[in-house]
Amino acid sequence: MVKYFSCAGLLKGTWDQVSVAFWQRYPNPYSNHVLTEDIIFREVTPDNRLISRRLLTKTSRAPRWAEKFFPGHKTRKAYIIEDSVVDPKDKTMVTLSWNITHTRLMSVEERCVYRVNPDNSNWTEIKREAWISSSLYGLSRAVQEFGLARFKSGVTKTMKGFEYVLARMQGETPARTLAETATEKARETALAAKEKAKDLASQAQKKQYV
Repeated sequence: MVKYFSCAGLLKGTWDQVSVAFWQRYPNPYSNHVLTEDIIFREVTPDNRLISRRLLTKTSRAPRWAEKFFPGHKTRKAYIIEDSVVDPKDKTMVTLSWNITHTRLMSVEERCVYRVNPDNSNWTEIKREAWISSSLYGLSRAVQEFGLARFKSGVTKTMKGFEYVLARMQGETPARTLAETATEKARETALAAKEKAKDLASQAQKKQYV
C-alpha cells in the first residue's frame, strides 16, 4: 500500500526568478536540515533543456520507536537523489526526488512541476505530488502516516524557504526577518501580560486573606 498526497502552491515570482532561486535555495533559515548538495550529472540537450541530477544530504530524525530497528547513528542522515528538467522554452521545470537510504523503513518519492501561473504571469505555480511507502512488517501504516505528517511539514518549510530566497533576490526584506520581529513583539507582549497576571493574582490572594 502506498500513501499518495498532492497539493498546489503559488510563489510570488516570475518563472525565470523561481527557476534561478531553485538553485540558490540552500542555505536558508528554513533548511537547516540540508547539510550538503552535490551535482552528480548535468547536461544541456540539443533542444536547450537543462537536465541535472543532485545528491542531497539531510539530517533525518527518526522516531524513537524506529531506533529499535535501525541503529541511531544510521538514522541521523538521509541521502536524497534529485533529478530535474528545466525547459526555458515552455517555461516548465519538473523535479523528481527520492531517498536512497532508510528505504526499508520508509520510501518517499516527490514530483514537482513549476509553471507560469495562468492567472498572473508574474507568479509561478507549483504542483506537488508524493508517494510514501513502507515495507516494515506490521508497522507500515503507522510509518506512512508519520511520513505523510513529516512531508506536509516539510512542504511548508520549503515554501517559506523559497519565499525567503526570492525576497532576497528581489532586494526585499526576507519574510524570516519579519517573522522574527513579530515573534519578538509577541514575546514582549506575552511577558507584559504575564507580569500583569502575576500582579492581579497577587492582589486577588491578598483580598482573599484580608
